[in-house]
Amino acid sequence: MFQQTQTLHKILSLKKRLKIIQGGSSAGKTIAILLILIDKAQSDKTPKIYSVVSETMPHLKRGAIRDFLNIMESHGYYRDDRWNRTDFFYEFETGSKIEFFSADSSDKVRGPRRNGDLFINECNNVPYETFTQLSIRTEGNIYLDYNPVVEFWVQDEIISKNVDHDFVVVTYKDNSGLPKVIVDDLESRKSNAAWWRVYGEGLVGEVEGRVYTGWNIIEDIPPEARLECHALDFGFDPDPATIIDVYFYNGGYILDEVLHQRGLHNSDLAQALKNLPSKVTVADSAEPKSISELAQYGVSVIPAKKGKDSKRWGIQVLQSFPISMTKRSVNLIDEYRKYMLSQDASGRFIQGETVGKDDCLDAARYGITSRVQAIRAREFQDAMPDYPIKRQLNPAV
Repeated sequence: MFQQTQTLHKILSLKKRLKIIQGGSSAGKTIAILLILIDKAQSDKTPKIYSVVSETMPHLKRGAIRDFLNIMESHGYYRDDRWNRTDFFYEFETGSKIEFFSADSSDKVRGPRRNGDLFINECNNVPYETFTQLSIRTEGNIYLDYNPVVEFWVQDEIISKNVDHDFVVVTYKDNSGLPKVIVDDLESRKSNAAWWRVYGEGLVGEVEGRVYTGWNIIEDIPPEARLECHALDFGFDPDPATIIDVYFYNGGYILDEVLHQRGLHNSDLAQALKNLPSKVTVADSAEPKSISELAQYGVSVIPAKKGKDSKRWGIQVLQSFPISMTKRSVNLIDEYRKYMLSQDASGRFIQGETVGKDDCLDAARYGITSRVQAIRAREFQDAMPDYPIKRQLNPAV
């Protein structure tokens, strides 16, 4: 059962039509808003349509849709015949529906009016024009939630222009249902002021301090892209195992998240890798036993080359290339947006030292740096065919 948290009570206290919910990581914003919409849909006297919108369908499936179904099942509300898996809506006994669609679905964004509420999840990743189109087609309340990484149209077009709204800030401290292990993980990052301001305190941060910037999100892998390798970061629990496919395309790299899951044994990882197109897997060299086991299962696997300053060098390598991510790479995108440089006591950023989850990013770093080394080795050998390569091209790796 999902608890009634302080986050839920704070959102329920908002009375105006436009409700802005700014918050840090693990504040329970999404679950609280979904609980409100479910309660409304179950209580309606006349049928209404409630819309839940996020940037992409993969983001919805791994986020709001998953949370919605978990809520419905844990409370004993769920009936399978009422969930439409094709059009992604649930019809309640009252006739009301909660529908889910992405902000990149132009026919939905500019579609019919809704007589119920609108919830734009992580609205900082949705264009202002999309918000406008959805807003003018909504008769009910509008809920906007986001992590305040940097100022965007909510501050520029709504708050600063005094558009009528209610506003609240919530943090992990407002989520009484949060497991202690997550609380401890969050609070272990307090020393990084820039990260903590946004994800701990729920306050608007600055773009300064992000490790990676300028990466693009694309619809899918172009047919001309060349699969270079599978990149694996081991994990079990609480950290997930992650597999990222690394493609080379038009002078840069495309990253495609194919696995992000907790509780997988090496046999499970081997099966997942063997189900992918045949390519070498570059895995975290910190687990030689696991690499050996994967090889015994028939996986073509090599260790990522690591050493002193390898992380710093790997980050520099990734920063030197144009990089894109498929929109289904939800966890990778989330890590990319939240990954920041550490700070010293004076607040200066420390190059090569980071804060934030990096399971997917580590895998991507292993994969891309391994291909860069191979390419440089081939180029060097082509230029000097009589010179034996007996050492690594980059001694820091």
